[in-house]
Amino acid sequence: MKTMPSLGMGTFRLEGEVAYNAVKMALETGYRHIDTAQIYGNEAEVGQAIADSGLARDEFFLTTKVWLDNLGTEVFKSSVEESLRKLQVEAVDLLLIHWPDVSGKVGMDSYLQQLLEVQRQGLTRLIGVSNFTNAQLDKAVEILGADAILTNQVEVHPYLQNRRVIDHCKAKGIQVTGFMPLAVGKVMQDEVLQAIAATHNVTVAEVVLAWQLQQNLVTIPSSTKRVNLETNLKSVKLVLSDDEMAKIALLDKGERIANPEFSPEWD
Repeated sequence: MKTMPSLGMGTFRLEGEVAYNAVKMALETGYRHIDTAQIYGNEAEVGQAIADSGLARDEFFLTTKVWLDNLGTEVFKSSVEESLRKLQVEAVDLLLIHWPDVSGKVGMDSYLQQLLEVQRQGLTRLIGVSNFTNAQLDKAVEILGADAILTNQVEVHPYLQNRRVIDHCKAKGIQVTGFMPLAVGKVMQDEVLQAIAATHNVTVAEVVLAWQLQQNLVTIPSSTKRVNLETNLKSVKLVLSDDEMAKIALLDKGERIANPEFSPEWD
Protein backbone atom coordinates (compact mmCIF):
# COMPACT_ATOMS: atom_id res chain seq x y z
CA MET A 1 0.00 0.00 0.00
CA LYS A 2 1.61 3.27 -1.12
CA THR A 3 -0.04 5.82 1.17
CA MET A 4 -0.56 5.67 4.93
CA PRO A 5 -4.28 5.19 5.69
CA SER A 6 -5.55 7.94 8.01
CA LEU A 7 -7.10 5.42 10.40
CA GLY A 8 -4.96 2.59 11.67
CA MET A 9 -4.90 -0.07 14.36
CA GLY A 10 -2.51 0.52 17.25
CA THR A 11 -1.10 -2.44 19.17
CA PHE A 12 0.49 -0.82 22.24
CA ARG A 13 -0.08 -2.93 25.39
CA LEU A 14 -1.42 -5.87 23.36
CA GLU A 15 0.52 -9.06 23.96
CA GLY A 16 0.49 -12.72 22.93
CA GLU A 17 -2.78 -14.21 21.79
CA VAL A 18 -4.62 -10.97 22.58
CA ALA A 19 -2.43 -9.10 20.09
CA TYR A 20 -2.82 -11.83 17.46
CA ASN A 21 -6.62 -11.91 17.78
CA ALA A 22 -6.98 -8.13 17.80
CA VAL A 23 -4.90 -7.65 14.64
CA LYS A 24 -6.63 -10.56 12.90
CA MET A 25 -10.06 -9.06 13.73
CA ALA A 26 -8.91 -5.60 12.64
CA LEU A 27 -7.83 -6.90 9.23
CA GLU A 28 -11.09 -8.88 8.87
CA THR A 29 -13.04 -5.73 9.76
CA GLY A 30 -11.31 -3.69 7.08
CA TYR A 31 -8.30 -2.00 8.69
CA ARG A 32 -5.35 -1.76 6.34
CA HIS A 33 -2.88 0.07 8.58
CA ILE A 34 -1.23 -1.72 11.52
CA ASP A 35 1.17 0.00 13.93
CA THR A 36 3.57 -1.87 16.21
CA ALA A 37 7.04 -1.42 17.75
CA GLN A 38 10.01 -3.46 18.87
CA ILE A 39 9.37 -2.66 22.53
CA TYR A 40 5.73 -3.80 22.39
CA GLY A 41 6.94 -7.39 22.27
CA ASN A 42 4.21 -8.36 19.82
CA GLU A 43 5.80 -8.13 16.38
CA ALA A 44 5.69 -11.93 15.96
CA GLU A 45 1.97 -12.06 16.79
CA VAL A 46 1.25 -9.09 14.53
CA GLY A 47 3.19 -10.76 11.73
CA GLN A 48 1.37 -14.07 12.18
CA ALA A 49 -2.03 -12.35 12.17
CA ILE A 50 -1.13 -10.55 8.95
CA ALA A 51 0.16 -13.78 7.38
CA ASP A 52 -3.02 -15.63 8.39
CA SER A 53 -5.20 -12.85 6.94
CA GLY A 54 -4.22 -13.88 3.43
CA LEU A 55 -3.82 -10.26 2.36
CA ALA A 56 -1.32 -9.52 -0.39
CA ARG A 57 1.64 -7.40 0.75
CA ASP A 58 0.51 -4.34 -1.18
CA GLU A 59 -2.91 -4.40 0.51
CA PHE A 60 -1.79 -3.19 3.95
CA PHE A 61 0.44 -0.53 5.51
CA LEU A 62 2.75 -1.71 8.29
CA THR A 63 4.70 0.44 10.75
CA THR A 64 7.23 -0.53 13.39
CA LYS A 65 9.61 1.49 15.55
CA VAL A 66 13.25 1.12 16.60
CA TRP A 67 13.69 1.09 20.38
CA LEU A 68 16.22 3.20 22.29
CA ASP A 69 18.47 0.20 23.05
CA ASN A 70 18.86 -0.44 19.32
CA LEU A 71 19.90 3.04 18.14
CA GLY A 72 23.65 2.29 18.18
CA THR A 73 25.37 1.60 14.85
CA GLU A 74 26.34 -1.94 15.88
CA VAL A 75 22.75 -3.06 16.53
CA PHE A 76 20.43 -0.77 14.54
CA LYS A 77 20.26 -2.72 11.28
CA SER A 78 20.23 -6.17 12.92
CA SER A 79 17.33 -5.10 15.15
CA VAL A 80 15.36 -4.01 12.08
CA GLU A 81 16.14 -7.31 10.35
CA GLU A 82 14.87 -9.15 13.43
CA SER A 83 11.66 -7.08 13.32
CA LEU A 84 11.16 -8.03 9.68
CA ARG A 85 11.62 -11.72 10.48
CA LYS A 86 9.02 -11.51 13.25
CA LEU A 87 6.63 -9.53 11.05
CA GLN A 88 7.19 -11.99 8.17
CA VAL A 89 7.76 -9.24 5.62
CA GLU A 90 10.75 -8.24 3.49
CA ALA A 91 10.23 -4.57 4.36
CA VAL A 92 7.91 -2.44 6.46
CA ASP A 93 6.12 0.51 4.93
CA LEU A 94 7.23 2.88 7.68
CA LEU A 95 10.06 2.70 10.20
CA LEU A 96 10.16 5.20 13.06
CA ILE A 97 12.67 6.18 15.71
CA HIS A 98 10.46 5.41 18.73
CA TRP A 99 11.95 8.00 21.09
CA PRO A 100 14.73 10.56 20.71
CA ASP A 101 17.79 9.62 22.77
CA VAL A 102 18.05 12.39 25.38
CA SER A 103 20.75 10.52 27.32
CA GLY A 104 23.42 11.60 24.85
CA LYS A 105 24.51 7.97 24.47
CA VAL A 106 23.81 7.97 20.73
CA GLY A 107 23.77 11.22 18.75
CA MET A 108 20.75 12.05 16.60
CA ASP A 109 22.94 12.43 13.53
CA SER A 110 24.16 8.85 14.02
CA TYR A 111 20.81 7.11 14.48
CA LEU A 112 19.04 9.12 11.79
CA GLN A 113 21.80 8.21 9.33
CA GLN A 114 21.24 4.58 10.32
CA LEU A 115 17.52 5.05 9.67
CA LEU A 116 18.28 6.49 6.24
CA GLU A 117 20.69 3.66 5.49
CA VAL A 118 18.17 0.87 6.21
CA GLN A 119 15.71 2.74 3.98
CA ARG A 120 18.32 2.84 1.19
CA GLN A 121 18.85 -0.89 1.65
CA GLY A 122 15.14 -1.53 1.15
CA LEU A 123 14.23 -2.64 4.69
CA THR A 124 11.62 0.12 4.90
CA ARG A 125 9.84 2.15 2.28
CA LEU A 126 9.35 5.30 4.37
CA ILE A 127 10.90 6.72 7.53
CA GLY A 128 9.85 9.01 10.35
CA VAL A 129 10.12 9.83 14.03
CA SER A 130 8.03 9.55 17.18
CA ASN A 131 7.85 11.63 20.37
CA PHE A 132 10.08 14.35 18.89
CA THR A 133 9.74 17.89 20.19
CA ASN A 134 9.68 20.81 17.75
CA ALA A 135 13.35 21.54 18.37
CA GLN A 136 14.26 17.88 17.84
CA LEU A 137 12.18 17.76 14.67
CA ASP A 138 14.00 20.85 13.37
CA LYS A 139 17.30 19.09 14.01
CA ALA A 140 16.03 15.94 12.28
CA VAL A 141 15.01 18.04 9.26
CA GLU A 142 18.50 19.56 9.17
CA ILE A 143 20.00 16.07 9.12
CA LEU A 144 17.60 14.31 6.73
CA GLY A 145 15.61 17.03 4.97
CA ALA A 146 11.87 17.58 5.53
CA ASP A 147 10.92 15.47 2.52
CA ALA A 148 12.56 12.40 4.05
CA ILE A 149 10.43 12.44 7.20
CA LEU A 150 6.89 11.16 6.63
CA THR A 151 5.51 11.61 10.14
CA ASN A 152 6.06 12.54 13.76
CA GLN A 153 3.99 10.17 15.90
CA VAL A 154 2.95 11.90 19.13
CA GLU A 155 0.31 11.63 21.85
CA VAL A 156 -2.92 13.39 20.81
CA HIS A 157 -6.32 13.18 22.47
CA PRO A 158 -8.92 15.73 23.67
CA TYR A 159 -7.04 16.30 26.94
CA LEU A 160 -3.62 16.71 25.25
CA GLN A 161 -4.23 18.35 21.90
CA ASN A 162 -0.56 19.08 21.21
CA ARG A 163 -1.38 22.02 18.96
CA ARG A 164 2.11 23.57 18.98
CA VAL A 165 3.60 20.31 17.70
CA ILE A 166 0.82 19.78 15.15
CA ASP A 167 1.17 23.33 13.81
CA HIS A 168 4.96 23.00 13.62
CA CYS A 169 4.75 19.68 11.76
CA LYS A 170 2.21 21.12 9.31
CA ALA A 171 4.47 24.09 8.63
CA LYS A 172 7.24 21.61 7.77
CA GLY A 173 4.95 19.47 5.60
CA ILE A 174 5.27 16.54 8.01
CA GLN A 175 2.24 14.36 8.81
CA VAL A 176 1.24 13.99 12.46
CA THR A 177 0.16 10.56 13.67
CA GLY A 178 -1.74 10.72 16.96
CA PHE A 179 -1.35 7.85 19.41
CA MET A 180 -3.51 7.13 22.48
CA PRO A 181 -6.40 8.99 20.78
CA LEU A 182 -8.95 7.74 23.32
CA ALA A 183 -6.77 8.68 26.34
CA VAL A 184 -6.78 5.03 27.45
CA GLY A 185 -10.59 5.06 27.60
CA LYS A 186 -10.93 8.22 29.67
CA VAL A 187 -12.84 10.00 26.88
CA MET A 188 -15.76 7.58 27.28
CA GLN A 189 -16.85 9.27 30.53
CA ASP A 190 -16.68 12.82 29.16
CA GLU A 191 -20.07 14.58 29.20
CA VAL A 192 -19.20 16.97 26.37
CA LEU A 193 -18.17 14.08 24.13
CA GLN A 194 -21.15 11.99 25.20
CA ALA A 195 -23.52 14.81 24.19
CA ILE A 196 -21.91 15.15 20.76
CA ALA A 197 -22.04 11.37 20.29
CA ALA A 198 -25.75 11.33 21.22
CA THR A 199 -26.48 14.05 18.63
CA HIS A 200 -25.03 11.86 15.88
CA ASN A 201 -26.16 8.54 17.36
CA VAL A 202 -22.58 7.27 17.40
CA THR A 203 -20.04 6.19 20.04
CA VAL A 204 -17.78 8.62 21.90
CA ALA A 205 -14.80 6.88 20.29
CA GLU A 206 -16.17 7.69 16.81
CA VAL A 207 -16.49 11.35 17.80
CA VAL A 208 -12.91 11.55 19.08
CA LEU A 209 -11.48 9.78 16.04
CA ALA A 210 -13.50 11.97 13.67
CA TRP A 211 -12.20 15.03 15.55
CA GLN A 212 -8.63 13.88 14.83
CA LEU A 213 -9.34 12.95 11.22
CA GLN A 214 -10.94 16.37 10.57
CA GLN A 215 -7.65 17.93 11.62
CA ASN A 216 -5.95 15.85 8.90
CA LEU A 217 -4.17 13.71 11.47
CA VAL A 218 -3.50 10.01 11.17
CA THR A 219 -4.87 8.20 14.22
CA ILE A 220 -4.17 4.70 15.55
CA PRO A 221 -6.71 3.60 18.19
CA SER A 222 -6.33 0.22 19.82
CA SER A 223 -9.12 -2.24 20.60
CA THR A 224 -9.50 -5.94 21.32
CA LYS A 225 -13.27 -6.09 20.66
CA ARG A 226 -14.72 -6.61 17.20
CA VAL A 227 -17.69 -4.30 17.84
CA ASN A 228 -15.35 -1.44 18.81
CA LEU A 229 -13.10 -2.08 15.83
CA GLU A 230 -16.14 -1.88 13.57
CA THR A 231 -17.55 1.32 15.09
CA ASN A 232 -14.11 2.99 15.18
CA LEU A 233 -13.82 2.34 11.46
CA LYS A 234 -17.07 4.27 10.89
CA SER A 235 -15.43 7.46 12.18
CA VAL A 236 -14.03 8.15 8.72
CA LYS A 237 -17.57 8.99 7.57
CA LEU A 238 -18.57 11.12 10.57
CA VAL A 239 -18.51 14.89 10.03
CA LEU A 240 -18.50 17.14 13.10
CA SER A 241 -19.77 20.72 12.96
CA ASP A 242 -17.50 23.72 13.58
CA ASP A 243 -19.32 24.21 16.88
CA GLU A 244 -18.66 20.62 17.93
CA MET A 245 -14.99 20.91 16.96
CA ALA A 246 -14.78 24.10 19.05
CA LYS A 247 -16.34 22.39 22.08
CA ILE A 248 -13.78 19.58 21.89
CA ALA A 249 -10.97 22.15 21.56
CA LEU A 250 -11.94 23.47 25.00
CA LEU A 251 -11.25 20.09 26.62
CA ASP A 252 -7.47 20.49 26.31
CA LYS A 253 -5.77 20.28 29.73
CA GLY A 254 -2.23 19.45 28.67
CA GLU A 255 -2.79 16.06 30.31
CA ARG A 256 0.01 13.78 29.14
CA ILE A 257 -0.25 10.00 29.63
CA ALA A 258 2.96 8.75 27.96
CA ASN A 259 5.65 10.53 29.97
CA PRO A 260 8.43 8.08 30.92
CA GLU A 261 11.61 9.22 32.63
CA PHE A 262 13.50 9.22 29.33
CA SER A 263 11.08 11.72 27.73
CA PRO A 264 12.39 14.91 26.13
CA GLU A 265 11.44 18.31 27.50
CA TRP A 266 7.99 18.57 25.95
CA ASP A 267 6.66 21.58 24.03
